[in-house]
Amino acid sequence: MKTRPVVLSFSQSAEPSQIHGAVRFAKRSGTDSERVSVPESLSKLATWGLAIAIAALNAMPASAQTLSEKVLAMEQGLEQDFAEYFGETPQPVTQGPAEIAATLARLGAETGTNPAVLWVIPRGDHLHLVLLTAQGQPIVRDLYDVPDTELRRVVSDFMLETSSVVPRRTRPAAQKLHEWMIEPYESEFLAAEGIDTLLFCLGNGVRGLPLAALHDGNQFLIEKYSLTRIPAFNLIQTDYTALRPGNILAMGASEFQAQEPLPAVPTELSSILAELRSTRPEGEIWSGRSFLNQDFTLPNLRLWLRAQSPTVVHLATHAVFEPGAPANSYIQLWDRRLSLQDMGQVNWNSPDLELLVLSACRTAVGDDEAEMGFAGLALQSGVKSALASLWNVDDAGTLALMNEFYAALDQAPTKAEALRQAQLAMLRGEARFEANQLLLSRGAVPVPADLETSPADLSAPYYWAGFSLISSPW
Repeated sequence: MKTRPVVLSFSQSAEPSQIHGAVRFAKRSGTDSERVSVPESLSKLATWGLAIAIAALNAMPASAQTLSEKVLAMEQGLEQDFAEYFGETPQPVTQGPAEIAATLARLGAETGTNPAVLWVIPRGDHLHLVLLTAQGQPIVRDLYDVPDTELRRVVSDFMLETSSVVPRRTRPAAQKLHEWMIEPYESEFLAAEGIDTLLFCLGNGVRGLPLAALHDGNQFLIEKYSLTRIPAFNLIQTDYTALRPGNILAMGASEFQAQEPLPAVPTELSSILAELRSTRPEGEIWSGRSFLNQDFTLPNLRLWLRAQSPTVVHLATHAVFEPGAPANSYIQLWDRRLSLQDMGQVNWNSPDLELLVLSACRTAVGDDEAEMGFAGLALQSGVKSALASLWNVDDAGTLALMNEFYAALDQAPTKAEALRQAQLAMLRGEARFEANQLLLSRGAVPVPADLETSPADLSAPYYWAGFSLISSPW
């Protein structure tokens, strides 16, 4: 493999901004202030000099830029891509490598984890990788034997491998992608620094990867790291509040006029509420409400977001990410579609809202626009983190993963680790079906007789690797 390694240090003083929150794009019309997580005046003052600097460095030849400037320009380019897709105006980036490293160090200390950011950016004739840990030095690997054509071919093979429910002895595409994306850093940096959480910032052609299913020949990636995918580091929220027993708003539909039914949804909603309430000891019990079918409407969603101020919103319904404009992608409510473009019609900005869960998604994997919509879900809704699936996992697999996820959610240090624990439970056979019961790591859940639960073995990546945390892992 031909790589061109670069390891350079840089001066922290080169980055003027010390704001560690996410500055989102501003809407071109309407409520700009609602899309910015710091006061507008402070944001303008803090980023004015940086904006001028970024404009200047973007005009410079790459050879004349410092490594720190290249990371800034890369982040700005990613933000510009998402802004153009969603029809919004980008804000200047507020965190360069020094600030990102400081943020990683702070959040690592607060959560007891050791996070790192890995940018994976296809650039036509080569694959561009940048790793940044709390140590503060971006480490670049440029793989000139991985042009886009070869990368997309292997990605296509990987998706075929992962979509199979048949046990496989070898996973050549999963291993090849691991070789390209992870191995350049694993022994020298990831293992040496004890990294346990990876934030993947992915470019066109790789945004739809089921990262958990990358394989090193012995282990899946999820066996070694908690994972999340981010649109850009400057586009995620970087505050941290440990999840304590809070409030969940669970809504869904099992019947549809023009789409396949989801017969496990009633059981999914009731078992999630049971997991968070009746199975918990005193002091760890969540409150919450559930709404099914005719009660799953946009007015009800708006009403209970405002009245309940939930910590988690769980929507068990079809969600589709299609090619083309954001208006083509949608969440199916009982009586209408809520398009990705219209997510702003819902006030997701509850001060307590930490997580939006979509448990039955389908993404046109391989299409750059559809994958951008999936990756930008949390960004467009304004929530801190989102959990969604890249493909329609069958009802039984979704029921198992969601139950395991909520069992771990306020026990694990981060949302990403809670998802990892759920995926590992399925991979290791701790979550499986026997007779009319779903056996979980914490006990059994009865399932309806009409729910197809075959095969009983849910260890294949098809059942768990499509679920992905989006934006903040914290």
